[in-house]
Amino acid sequence: MTHTLIASATKEVIIGFDQPFCVIGERINPTGRKKLAAEMEAGNFETVKSDALAQVAAGALVLDVNAGVTAVNPNETEPPLLRQTLEIVQSVVDVPICIDSSVPAALATGLEVVKGRPLVNSVTGEEDRLEVILPLIKKYDVPVIAISNDENGISEDPDVRFAVAKKIVERAADFGIKPQDIVVDPLVMPIGAMGTAGLQVFALVRRLREELKVNTSCGASNVSFGLPHRHGINGAFLPMAIASGMTSAIMNPLRPQEIEAVHAANVLMGTDANCQKWIMTYRDHVAAAPGVAPAAPANGGDGGGRRRGGREARRRVS
Repeated sequence: MTHTLIASATKEVIIGFDQPFCVIGERINPTGRKKLAAEMEAGNFETVKSDALAQVAAGALVLDVNAGVTAVNPNETEPPLLRQTLEIVQSVVDVPICIDSSVPAALATGLEVVKGRPLVNSVTGEEDRLEVILPLIKKYDVPVIAISNDENGISEDPDVRFAVAKKIVERAADFGIKPQDIVVDPLVMPIGAMGTAGLQVFALVRRLREELKVNTSCGASNVSFGLPHRHGINGAFLPMAIASGMTSAIMNPLRPQEIEAVHAANVLMGTDANCQKWIMTYRDHVAAAPGVAPAAPANGGDGGGRRRGGREARRRVS
């Protein structure tokens, strides 16, 4: 069984086919968030702190951290800002970190400051990127997200995207990096622009699991780009992807449609043993007064519902 281990100073998270789906919180990223970018440039990290705390409280197991606030001189500006952002995030939460940057110098800086065993986001199939990023992955013995595009860009052909993923896994092996430390992003296309995008990624995920035996991830919101009521689409996409074998996603845990879909998928896939996480997350927790027996749940409670459901089920099948 393929297990990808990531960790903070105090917590471990395993991404795997037999594990609960790994929710990677996406919100500490100034891309498309002008207010957050301006705050971070000005040295104001209050939104970063509140987003970190809120995402963990909502169910994120890992936090993606990006400090790409500007395209101007990123090799100079991004490394120190990423360092500062990572230090602040680690001061308020204790979950593992996904270091997110396209700037190799920033990734190197992040790997110096992050505690535990972070996930790196990301490496692509271009030879120059492989030659720069993979040695960092080997040096720090950390897992990496491998994005299925190369010098030719993002192919609409899922077979080409699979070939790029296979190339990255094979090149990583040349550096002594094991497949369990490669988490492939097969690239989710916008369903509004490509009607087969969902079918493509589901088939790709199954193939990556069966043939390369690697864990997978994606930017879940990509599938709904350009559509209204995007979170409804995302909420349907996630359990379908999980059922196809996807094991993690960079997503927004603050959206109830999406995080509830993930929790429900964990129940139905058997990775939430005895529905414990679901029950602890969603049942009513009303403390009884001292010496007073707890009140029966509304609408007959779980026990009454089970009894009625059992009789109804027997009537249906008899």
